[in-house]
Amino acid sequence: MFILGMARSGYEVAKVLIKHNCTILITDMKEQDEEKVNELKRLGINLIITDSPEELLDESFDYVVKNPGIKLEHPVCLKANELNIPVINELEVAYHYLPKNTKIVAITGSNGKTTTTTITYEILKAANLPVHLGGNIGYPMCSILDDLKENEIIVIELSAQQLHDFSSFKTNIGILTNLTPVHLDHFKTYENYQRCKKKIFDHHTINDLAILNGNDQDILKLTNDIKSNKIYFSASKKGDIYLDNDAIYYKDEEIIKLDEIRVKGNHNYENIMCAIVVAKEFNVSNEIIKEVLNKFSGVEHRLEFVKRFNNREFYNDSKATNVISTNIALDSFNKPTILLLGGLDRGHSFDELLPHMKNVKFVVCYGQTKDRILEFCIKNKIECYKKETLEDSVKLAYNLSVENDVILLSPACASWDQYKKFEDRGDDFKRIVELLK
Repeated sequence: MFILGMARSGYEVAKVLIKHNCTILITDMKEQDEEKVNELKRLGINLIITDSPEELLDESFDYVVKNPGIKLEHPVCLKANELNIPVINELEVAYHYLPKNTKIVAITGSNGKTTTTTITYEILKAANLPVHLGGNIGYPMCSILDDLKENEIIVIELSAQQLHDFSSFKTNIGILTNLTPVHLDHFKTYENYQRCKKKIFDHHTINDLAILNGNDQDILKLTNDIKSNKIYFSASKKGDIYLDNDAIYYKDEEIIKLDEIRVKGNHNYENIMCAIVVAKEFNVSNEIIKEVLNKFSGVEHRLEFVKRFNNREFYNDSKATNVISTNIALDSFNKPTILLLGGLDRGHSFDELLPHMKNVKFVVCYGQTKDRILEFCIKNKIECYKKETLEDSVKLAYNLSVENDVILLSPACASWDQYKKFEDRGDDFKRIVELLK
């Protein structure tokens, strides 16, 4: 086995494969955690740090196990295709070692998948069902294999990058929250991206369930020919599960009133609808559903309320790495809002923000995209201030704010120009807010 990219998934899959008598080579471009490297060496796993891993790949390898974040056109992937070596990922490997009758509930989509995954897991756990959490949410499936027993449930978040490298992987319940043209730097075209998302329904029969956004025309078109039993959710029209009279109804039964749900906004209600459908598939009572939703306050870094300070409200939406996510955040507030924008420059347009900025008092931009954001604001007559760092931006936003303002970090950009990941950016935002005087 040739493992391309260590990170956490490469480390975990290597430990699984060595138990099954595989010969393993891991390659990475960066030095790795010394303790983990020494552990792998003790297990007989070879790790090579190199800028040219493709030179180590030959016909002797049966599979390439790729870290999902690595580009599809990486030289190792291209060479593997030439040599007819399948390129898979950690989840595909884990799938083949699952205990008998494991039920897989999988969630994907351009936005909302982490929130949907978390709520689904919390409801099933509250019902005392044997459920585990994994996938793109931060828990490689290989890392939980030892904890799984027959007939248990895994709730997993799947990215398009993970889905791309699936072959045999099959879900029992697949959820597609929505589709927008994101990650085109990775997939090149929206069509390629959509095709990867559709793989969550691969190998489905009428006995498997697809939970689909009934408002999303791209989803309706994409899933027209899947063989699954389909259930549609919508916050704006009647479907199998829908909003009516300030409550959520499933198959015309009232499940929960909106004032019993702690998180707000139609996008959150749609995420909750997906979780309710899964809960009902496992016969969870309305009382347990209500109990969880009454307490659930959101996922960290996803429109996360940080604090109220001097009558200003601070929200951390660092996960908003694209314009669509920032639009959702902006639509969640009816108060005067100071918007912090910026990060890695992928060349994407900010024009789609405009219809959602009616409550934005001004923008503070920073990072690699700051000059383009400033140009966008000047062109559209939006007050804007330019800073180098997030810390300077937060301090300026606070100093220019007044009582009852919302100060919102929803960057519409990836974090990689100044941070390793969006979680680091969100943590830094919260640190800066706590230090304000």
